[in-house]
Amino acid sequence: MYVSNTPGSALSTGRSLVSLIIVGVAWGTAGAAASLVFRASDLGPLALSFWRYVGALLLLLGVLALRRRRGQQAPAIREPRGRWLVRVLGTGLGMAVFHWAYFAAVQATGLAVGTVVTLGAGPVLIAAGARILLGERLGLGGVLAVGGALAGLGVLVLGGGGAEVRPSGVVLALVSALAYAAFTLLTRWLGRTGGGRVDVLSTTTWSFAVGAVGLLPFAAVEGLVPHSEAPLAVLGLLVYVAAVPTALANALYFAGAAVIRSATVSVIMLLEPVSAALIAVTLLGERLTASTVGGTLLLLGAVTGLAFAETRAAVGPRGERADGAVSVTP
Repeated sequence: MYVSNTPGSALSTGRSLVSLIIVGVAWGTAGAAASLVFRASDLGPLALSFWRYVGALLLLLGVLALRRRRGQQAPAIREPRGRWLVRVLGTGLGMAVFHWAYFAAVQATGLAVGTVVTLGAGPVLIAAGARILLGERLGLGGVLAVGGALAGLGVLVLGGGGAEVRPSGVVLALVSALAYAAFTLLTRWLGRTGGGRVDVLSTTTWSFAVGAVGLLPFAAVEGLVPHSEAPLAVLGLLVYVAAVPTALANALYFAGAAVIRSATVSVIMLLEPVSAALIAVTLLGERLTASTVGGTLLLLGAVTGLAFAETRAAVGPRGERADGAVSVTP
């Protein structure tokens, strides 16, 4: 998205960059909080995802109520109802699978590996899906980036050793990445085919409601009420996951991504796996082998390459995106 060089825009750009940095770090703490919940209680990933959605939904409903109370008008929604329902259902269910599988991957193979595989495979699957389903061209840079990501994933899985990298956790991380790619491609397709403006806050709120309803029966079977010797600590972690890396971080992300170019956003969001890896090693006692570090660097480098390859294809001569789209990571 094009940003002029006026002082007002520079200030907005600076604040947006700070917001996105906060988002990247905050998203990196979600898996760490989940790891602590798993260690302190018998709560499973489905139930944790459900409570995350319920908490975030309540907070977003409060924000909507505050907006109405202040008399602020929501952006006009011109998208046909059918398309809006497809958007909300697809995003809500896709995000629910994405977050559940990610938490399950963290539980199975650790915070560092689960986060890196999920966030490294996601852009690769998006690039491949966009080529197959939307007819987007990868170009040489995109092909090389995809190859680098696959090589990084191979090094991570085959060279990590059974104690650090568990195949079941990697598979769950790939399921999470696939769900992320699915609803991202859906959003991209809806944006390409027109349909008018959408109130992002209301749509996000309804998407969380759909995700919570979809998760409820599975979370109920798994067990909704955690049993723990430290219930207050578990409750505090649940509140944190819902409030900071979910509701607050998403609000900051949409505000920042509306100003900053998508490639820059993608690179800043690499703070998420980096911060997750640092927390995993320094606070959770996870061990990173040389092959794990090498695979991680290959994956993150490939994500950076994909971001810039997409920018070269989609950005106009003054720096604005040709389609006006903004990459979204929940």
